Amino acid sequence: MRFLITAGPTREPIDPVRYISNRSSGKMGYAIAEAALEAGHDVVLISAPVPLEPPHNAKFVSVCTSDEMFGAVHRYADGSDVCVFCAAVADYKPATVSPLKIKKRTDKISLELIPTRDILRSLGDQRNRNFLLVGFAAETDHVAQNAEKKLREKNCDIIIANDARVAMESDENELLILFRDGETKKISRAPKKFLARELIKIFQNSQQKRLTKKM
Repeated sequence: MRFLITAGPTREPIDPVRYISNRSSGKMGYAIAEAALEAGHDVVLISAPVPLEPPHNAKFVSVCTSDEMFGAVHRYADGSDVCVFCAAVADYKPATVSPLKIKKRTDKISLELIPTRDILRSLGDQRNRNFLLVGFAAETDHVAQNAEKKLREKNCDIIIANDARVAMESDENELLILFRDGETKKISRAPKKFLARELIKIFQNSQQKRLTKKM
């Protein structure tokens, strides 16, 4: 199978030296890419900046902003069998970017933010897509309810939910997996590399079932 995997936190520039980002380490996305390669699949890894070595034999695409990730995803999605969106894409970006460094002042400063383009929804809205669409939901409260809402609103096949306070900057995670048909599955806290291997098995089975239904 051909996997498209995104990883890492996007950076939304404020000025030439500052940006908005988040605490995502990229470890889960990279672990999934490695597990897919180990299982004999082809992998395109689209990654925002992280201090990790790209897996050997993966096609590596480096991006920085949400707009760059949006463009890269749409270049490769239609040629994929499974699209796994593990990247922590910024929800908002500055409305304008200062061409010069903003100087420190004694008074308050306001920063206008506008929504970034929703990569996951843009693919979920595609009719007759051939790929399995997998999203991630990093939450700090009402994990199951928020993940179920995201599954429906983004029209995903699978949502992988976790408590962000457990996963961020950690080598371990615990997962709640929600499927389009209402099935759920929990995987207890474990190293991300172990979780990634389990997820690849789930993605393989889900895509095979999906293709069988279309035949």
